[in-house]
Amino acid sequence: MNLAIRGIDANLGQQNADSFHNDQHKNLKADYIMANPPFNISDWGGERLIDDPRWGKYGIPPAGNANYAWILHMLYHLAPSGTAGFVLANGSLSSSTISEYTIRKNLIEDDKIDCIVTLPGGLFSTTSIPVCLWFITRNKLKNGHRDRHGEILFIDARNMETEPLEDSRTQRKLTDKTIDDITSIYHAFRNHEKKAIRADGAEITYEDKQGFWKVATLKEIRAKDYNLTPSSYVGVAHIEVDVEPFEEKMERLTKQLSNIRKESRRLDESISVQLLKYGWKID
Repeated sequence: MNLAIRGIDANLGQQNADSFHNDQHKNLKADYIMANPPFNISDWGGERLIDDPRWGKYGIPPAGNANYAWILHMLYHLAPSGTAGFVLANGSLSSSTISEYTIRKNLIEDDKIDCIVTLPGGLFSTTSIPVCLWFITRNKLKNGHRDRHGEILFIDARNMETEPLEDSRTQRKLTDKTIDDITSIYHAFRNHEKKAIRADGAEITYEDKQGFWKVATLKEIRAKDYNLTPSSYVGVAHIEVDVEPFEEKMERLTKQLSNIRKESRRLDESISVQLLKYGWKID
């Protein structure tokens, strides 16, 4: 239904099926995968898939949460130089259950994780929990990009710009600038000479930016016990020091407040005059 309402044709298989227990594309090896799997499913039937080939050398996902089953399912279906990008709950970045920790450690040591992005809240209509983007790849050495072996890009976008979503009082969306920042930084990280072109045509060269993004080495990630939470690596954003003297600031702000109050009184009087024309008086 999600595809149909957007006018997208797709091969969903020969029948309605469960992706884990009746994979309709067993032989698929995709160059690109994009997915938004359901978060934290606890009844996905993992106990019936102990010996599934999709888990490979990474470990068996826990029967109580399907998050890592989705990761391994998508990795299994990637072509030799394929890349996958998908949304998961933030808990997937640092979960400490033995099975999830083991899988995450093995994915990191096998160099399959390319980039992790944590997003601002309020972006989804169906859930308020914090979410993140995972980008995984079969091969960091080829496919037209620079060798990123032993590196993971971490982007903390939680404090980047958002704007209200139309027709919604609570939901928000990323601004065009924020989307451009995230995508251009990721492309610069992957590209030769670490350069990329922004949407406005400007060329950028990748550099770590404290509080927002950083390339971490495998050694650094090991030191964090394989925690993939971006804030553990990017640090805290620099806070601009307010150099305006207190007396000058108070004088400026009180003048602004005075002007606002004058404008408010003017608008109140204008509204009263207009209503009086129609026989309505406001005391």
